[in-house]
Amino acid sequence: MNSKRTPHSGFTLVELLVVIAIIGVLVGLLLPAVQAAREAARRMSCSNNFKQLGLGIHNYHSAYKQLPQHGSGTIDENITPNVRSWRATNNGNMLQLSMLVGITPFIEQQAIWEVISNPNDYDKDGTIDYPAMGPSHGKINYVPWVTELPTLRCPSDPGTGLPALGRTNYAASLGDSGRQLHNGPRNNALLVRTNPSKHSRAANRGAFVKYKKTAFRDVLDGLSNTIMMAEIATDLGDKDTRTISNDVGAKGNSGQVSAALVHDNPSYCSQNGMIDPERPQFWLPTQETDGATTGRGYRWASAQQIYTAITTILPPNKNLCAFNRGSNIAMLPPSSRHQGGVHVLMGDGAVKFVTDSIEAGNSTAPAVWLNGTGGASPGSKSPYGLWGALGTRAARETIDTEF
Repeated sequence: MNSKRTPHSGFTLVELLVVIAIIGVLVGLLLPAVQAAREAARRMSCSNNFKQLGLGIHNYHSAYKQLPQHGSGTIDENITPNVRSWRATNNGNMLQLSMLVGITPFIEQQAIWEVISNPNDYDKDGTIDYPAMGPSHGKINYVPWVTELPTLRCPSDPGTGLPALGRTNYAASLGDSGRQLHNGPRNNALLVRTNPSKHSRAANRGAFVKYKKTAFRDVLDGLSNTIMMAEIATDLGDKDTRTISNDVGAKGNSGQVSAALVHDNPSYCSQNGMIDPERPQFWLPTQETDGATTGRGYRWASAQQIYTAITTILPPNKNLCAFNRGSNIAMLPPSSRHQGGVHVLMGDGAVKFVTDSIEAGNSTAPAVWLNGTGGASPGSKSPYGLWGALGTRAARETIDTEF
């Protein structure tokens, strides 16, 4: 009797290995595309957040005929006037509220605005703990200050949790000079100037000026030619030069140096051995940086410049550079976790993506200020090219380049 073997269908080992190899190649080709698509979606979401902030600013201006003031709020009358901005207290916010606080009801955050604008009994014991407009921005028991608002967060930024309170990835533009940022037209106990208002008028050339009301009518360069806000990456505690400032005047850095070194050369930090040559995005391990709670974007409600302000001096994603922890002089370039640049919000509400390679003039030139000479004298055009010109509200510089 003849018996025939029935052939078995199936893959051979070689065929199976070939199929696995092909699948591996396809996954390897597809994964970067998927990751790129996800980042593109995050970048679009970030841009949409900025558009909402732009609408909020315009609606605020329609209601109050001015921009939301950067550096506003209440004071504690029990504290000596000339040191008010430096003291932490439960009885007022010491005029340290950022412009983001004012627009909360205009960006669909009416609920949190209701908490901020009314006296607050946070422990529910029948006694008012915090007055209307809240306490100092570092008070962790005050719920609004520690609340993360989705509209203020870029999905590409992974920063979360303490030591930050409520983070923000969007900051107000203070213009193209690093002087008088902290004080605007006011004096304080550590820096008493003659004619502080004159110093402010000469140096504070951005859309926002701390402690001062500004409006669209002040933007003589045109709203479409003036940056209102820009993106910032929040600090992750890794000594990233973009998200934690060094302290040029601290021991262990440059010793006792003059503040003018930073103001007269915005690139001072990068030119004086402070950055790790093997990892140019990070400070040297020996470099003394700001404290753990003063990371970029750590407090959305605070008007202190390290948290919620940018300057158009050094181009996007360059290093922070400050003297005396940025109490008065600081270079505050915008930054982001996107590849190659940052989003900016223009005065007309348009959101644009500015590349790191934008024309930024001479990054070693001194900034314009009251006692400046030559190209740094009051009223001069920005030394920082197109980038600097976009940060000024009334320098009457023609913007004829698409960016």
